[in-house]
Amino acid sequence: MTASLELTDQTSLLVPGDLFARHQTIAGLRALADFLEANPAVPVNEYGREYNVYTRAEDEAAAVAVVDQIAALLGAEVTDDRPNGGHYSAEKTFGRITYGIVHVPQRRHDEYDAYTSYRHNIRLDPDRNNSEDGDEGRAA
Repeated sequence: MTASLELTDQTSLLVPGDLFARHQTIAGLRALADFLEANPAVPVNEYGREYNVYTRAEDEAAAVAVVDQIAALLGAEVTDDRPNGGHYSAEKTFGRITYGIVHVPQRRHDEYDAYTSYRHNIRLDPDRNNSEDGDEGRAA
């Protein structure tokens, strides 16, 4: 409990609107757990689930600091895949549920935007979807 009190003292991590979202998320997770426990016939994902939270800091250094702070609270190692075009993150698994904190660098956002910039110009030819020459799904 001390760790969560220390976390709320960090003004850069929580904003007033987050408190309501936080309460709803925790209540929802507890309600789901109670429901699943009371209804053993309801299936669950065999491999568990991930609960990822993405940083909202205004600059790279602040976002990295948020991940570092949460990693320390989790007792988790930070994974820095930024040199390979990836993310800066940390995660901890609770049973089959994994909590992750992720920073997506601006460079990665820009690369993704560039990669998908043409997506509105690609349309599948609807007449080719029913063809029998094996060309299903090709772009027109």
